[in-house]
Amino acid sequence: MYKDQFDSLDKHTQWGIDFLERYAKFVKERIEIEQNYAKQLRNLVKKYCPKRSSKDEEPRFTSCIAFFNILNELNDYAGQREVVAEEMAHRVYGELMRYAHDLKTERKMHLQEGRKAQQYLDMCWKQMDNSKKKFERECREAEKAQQSYERLDNDTNATKADVEKAKQQLNLRTHMADENKNEYAAQLQNFNGEQHKHFYVVIPQIYKQLQEMDERRTIKLSECYRGFADSERKVIPIISKCLEGMILAAKSVDERRDSQMVVDSFKSGFEPPGDFPFEDYSQHIYRTISDGTISTSKQESGKMDAKTTVGKAKGKLWLFGKKPKGPALEDFSHLPPEQRRKKLQQRIDELNRELQKESDQKDALNKMKDVYEKNPQMGDPGSLQPKLAETMNNIDRLRMEIHKNEAWLSEVEGKTGGRGDRRHSSDINHLVTQGRESPEGSYTDDGNQEVRGPPQQHGHHNEFDDEFEDDDPLPAIGHCKAIYPFDGTFLMYSV
Repeated sequence: MYKDQFDSLDKHTQWGIDFLERYAKFVKERIEIEQNYAKQLRNLVKKYCPKRSSKDEEPRFTSCIAFFNILNELNDYAGQREVVAEEMAHRVYGELMRYAHDLKTERKMHLQEGRKAQQYLDMCWKQMDNSKKKFERECREAEKAQQSYERLDNDTNATKADVEKAKQQLNLRTHMADENKNEYAAQLQNFNGEQHKHFYVVIPQIYKQLQEMDERRTIKLSECYRGFADSERKVIPIISKCLEGMILAAKSVDERRDSQMVVDSFKSGFEPPGDFPFEDYSQHIYRTISDGTISTSKQESGKMDAKTTVGKAKGKLWLFGKKPKGPALEDFSHLPPEQRRKKLQQRIDELNRELQKESDQKDALNKMKDVYEKNPQMGDPGSLQPKLAETMNNIDRLRMEIHKNEAWLSEVEGKTGGRGDRRHSSDINHLVTQGRESPEGSYTDDGNQEVRGPPQQHGHHNEFDDEFEDDDPLPAIGHCKAIYPFDGTFLMYSV
């Protein structure tokens, strides 16, 4: 019965250690999940964070800024998941593994003590049993000697020597039986004492130690359960702040501000194009028949030419035309007026800030130079001269840059005010469409001599040419043929 119970306790304590290690494995897998989760969150944040290489690419819209703030909060949230993993690894998993090792050592010691006690009791029982068997054997030999002596003593034919010998044998066996009896009694008494001690002192003590060990294991599991939850509960306030930061980022989105930024970003500063004049093509119907000539005022020709020229230049005046090709110019003349003004103003502000820094550095160097001159032991004033000269050169360079950009700014601000007046300038009306005429005034079929547009006016520079891309010339819609002598004031088209 005892051995069965001891084996049961052996199995139970082994199950307790296995359960402890199983929970430790569970915690380890949870730690790996937290670590992978934090890593994936950080990779996600890194993937969607902008890779800004200059200030121009920084987010300006409130919706973009809010999203980037959310990414920052999510990155902090990932850091808290890492804290949870570290806390679990240190407080729970590490502690469990150390305790499991100590528990195995303690259990092994208690079980060895129990087995030693059982082995000692078994040894005492064997000694007692051997003495008992020996005593029993000697008693049987003494009985045989008693029977042999009685048979010879009653036998009349037996000699006195045989009887005496049988008597001596009987006394010897009786004496040995008495000694074995005393030995058996002593061994029995010793075994009974050890057995009592075993079952009432040694084994209960071992069982108590195993019980305390198992209770400590249960307590340790309870502490680890709490530590498992506390590892996450500690970071809940910080995680709550991260979530509150996300909510604040969402509330910071201002749709009107974003819309205004779009307006400011794409505002060109151009005036809308004016109305096109009415062009009356029916006037040649009412020409004078009697004179036999076809005449039209030069004004109508000018109108027709103006239409041709304006139609050709219409692509240039279109507000949302193609952006100029090629690299950006230093004076930003490739941009619309309003955008150019903003860029120039930004550059002037940056140059002023740099100039202020250089001026402060110059003042500091001068003060240091004065200190060195008054106290030569503190340093050589001449050592500051190269740096001071460099600073002065930087100041002169920055002042020149500021002056140059301010000149460009004044130019663009002046142009913006008069942009609408130049849109319908007389440059359009003075262009006259020329027909093909031979020196004698006769028609020629030489297509190479055809002039489809006015000659290039090199002396006059159209400011719109710098701001819009030139379109291809409009295709010819027909050819003209002079039927009568004419002075170039009217053309008859044969299509």
